[in-house]
Amino acid sequence: MKIVCKQSLLAVAVTNVQRAVSSRTTLPALEGILLRAENGKITLCGYDLEIGITTDIEAQIEEDGAIVVNAKLFGDIVRRLPEENIEISTDDKYITYISCGDVNYQIVGMYPGEFPELPGFDKIENITIEKSLIKNMVKQTIFATSDDSSKPIYTGALFEFENNVFKIVAIDGIKMAIRRETVEFGGKSKFIVPKKALNEILKLGSEEKEGTIKIIIGQRHAVFMIENYSIFTRLIEGNFIDYNRVIPNNIVTEVCVVTREFISSVERMSLLTSEKFNSPLRIFFANNEINLSCSTTIGRATDIISSPISGEEIEIGFSTRHLLEALRNTDTDVIKLRLAGNTVGMIISPTEGDEFLFLVVPMLLQRG
Repeated sequence: MKIVCKQSLLAVAVTNVQRAVSSRTTLPALEGILLRAENGKITLCGYDLEIGITTDIEAQIEEDGAIVVNAKLFGDIVRRLPEENIEISTDDKYITYISCGDVNYQIVGMYPGEFPELPGFDKIENITIEKSLIKNMVKQTIFATSDDSSKPIYTGALFEFENNVFKIVAIDGIKMAIRRETVEFGGKSKFIVPKKALNEILKLGSEEKEGTIKIIIGQRHAVFMIENYSIFTRLIEGNFIDYNRVIPNNIVTEVCVVTREFISSVERMSLLTSEKFNSPLRIFFANNEINLSCSTTIGRATDIISSPISGEEIEIGFSTRHLLEALRNTDTDVIKLRLAGNTVGMIISPTEGDEFLFLVVPMLLQRG
């Protein structure tokens, strides 16, 4: 293989593809990036057997070929080279020669046949969504995905399409997030996307560029195509919870509050809490006032927000961390809080419409 390409293009491509490379593996090839030169372009691929990222960049191909190079070493080298053309070539012993200006490297490569192929799959569905829309939906729900590997079904988010409605649902046992939008897809499809793939959807692609994301769905795998990148991911198998049954119906108290004001108050209370001092935040809704208080071994804090309240008086407790995660992902100036008691989750939603619904499970309050 012998190629010439721009340092700036290769550095960006390697940085993005490198995120799919396994950091803990007994297979040396999985610690590498596959470079394949053919048809006037270089294809780069990183793959950890769960998620794969591929991209193409333009290059002058003087000799077709392929090589696997250690991702960390190759990435560190490319990012530190001058912003000039890079020449990369390999020999029959898989030694890789990298030249850029007056800088020269020789590094040991690997036989490309050792690199695992991305699994092929039969396409079940093909869906195209506006890039900004899906990124916003993922951003507002990913906080509610679980990190508990003992319950893998909740370590991702449910993508659900039905009758031109697209929903992303995430739940971790303490928080639930539902994001809903109308799209031009009249079919019916649902699948669970792992958190790692969701993070890549957020990171890849330019924020300034408008465009779409194409989703190719198979029985056990999916591909998200974003600009010149493809994210290949294994889907999470299993039955997602019936999330509609989790949403309380017998609402007894409704509160409308200015979002920024409520967040600021909860943040002030959170200054007294930590992993070590994890006392609940007490919130008392009554007489058109939201009374917040927090007491730990290091101190006590109180605050009051004036806000319209309808229904019963209620006192409820929350983890400040979990409540803030939900509140910070709202995107309206005013939110509605709905409560069905002090032992069931509090619903956070817009005052009008149903674009998002967050649910936060309360903490038990000690009386006295």
